[in-house]
Amino acid sequence: MVVSPIESRYRTDMNSLFDESARLGSWMEVEVALARAHAKLGDVPSAAADEIASAAKKVELSRVNEIEADIHHDLMAMVKALAEKCPKYGGFVHLGATSYDIEDTATGLTMKRAIGKLRKDLLETKAILRKRAKETASLVCIGRTHGQHAVPTTYGMKFAIWYKEIGRDLLRLEQAEEMISVGKMAGATGTMATFGGKGRKIQELVMKELGLKAAEVSNQVVQRDRHAQVIFALALTSATLEKIAKELRNLQRSEILEVAEPFGAKQVGSSTMPQKRNPHKSERVCSIARLIRGNVAVAMENIALEHERDLTNSANERFIFADSFILTHYIIREMNNILGGLTFYPGNIEKNLALTGGAVLSERVMIALTVKGMGRQEAHELMRTCNIEAFEGRKKLLDVLCARKEVTKLIPKEELARLFDPHTYIGEAKEIVEEALKE
Repeated sequence: MVVSPIESRYRTDMNSLFDESARLGSWMEVEVALARAHAKLGDVPSAAADEIASAAKKVELSRVNEIEADIHHDLMAMVKALAEKCPKYGGFVHLGATSYDIEDTATGLTMKRAIGKLRKDLLETKAILRKRAKETASLVCIGRTHGQHAVPTTYGMKFAIWYKEIGRDLLRLEQAEEMISVGKMAGATGTMATFGGKGRKIQELVMKELGLKAAEVSNQVVQRDRHAQVIFALALTSATLEKIAKELRNLQRSEILEVAEPFGAKQVGSSTMPQKRNPHKSERVCSIARLIRGNVAVAMENIALEHERDLTNSANERFIFADSFILTHYIIREMNNILGGLTFYPGNIEKNLALTGGAVLSERVMIALTVKGMGRQEAHELMRTCNIEAFEGRKKLLDVLCARKEVTKLIPKEELARLFDPHTYIGEAKEIVEEALKE
């Protein structure tokens, strides 16, 4: 029976990199690479490395679990199971290594592959945002600060901002991949004492075969600042996705309804309110992002292990590594579906632009008055008091201004009216978007 929703509800093909079979498989890859390194250096017969490589394909997870139940050591259970499949050279399995030579090297291998999966789908996110930014470069909407109507902007600006953020997330993932694509073959305290003076060469050969770099210096483990950087990069990516999802949720509010996430023909919004079209996909992204960010604190705690290492990182890493990667992968894909199927409501966008009766063009009029000769602070105070009058009297700001002689003597009414077209007050938004989309 499934307990964790990452095995069912939030499952992606990322799971295949972190399940027990994959974990065992990655350990075997390292063990085989170690045997081949020994063979190249003449420490073991070439036939031993061949036998170990062949045996690695035959080890069954059930047998490893059976052994672990007796000896209470998962890595050593794998070693014993692998040795069992080597009738002649089983004694050469795991030669000179400590458990975390295998485990941490396998973790680096797994995370490198996992980041590759994330990159593929995040590049799709970036492509969708680029497309949306180009499509909406001239779609004028009201900008909001502090939850209040501010001045006009464009949807192109929103999408371009997110496009650049996802680009930075990709860069951080690339940096994290560089940091985590390492392994070690250095023994119990990192001194390589068990390899008889060949430790650095063995480590070099193992990492070359696996496509990893060697940790420059280690103790019993690869240092956990590397892993923390990866989890932090995933958390930052999830935070970007939450930011996008939160904005879309707010824009889908009934009283705003400028955009909406996809809603299927048979989809149900509420068990009791048939009219509901809840933005539950975006809410799910926000909810899961909180969980991913929570793993950062655990990863940071794992950095300060005692002496040459203790085991306080081990149990929690069985959760945070798989959870962070799988859930980040899930919400990237969820966001791609949301962005790809967005519905726009141009009528509501226009309605919201006009909602304040022109008050959102106050800045524009203030600047125009200043250009015409009125002091900037005087113009600001004038517009402030006129806005109060318009708000309290439920009037249009343009009508209030047209009744003020100090305004009309500087700006004729016809010219003043033209200033109240929000579509002509977007500054260099189009050029900003175009510049942001350049690769």
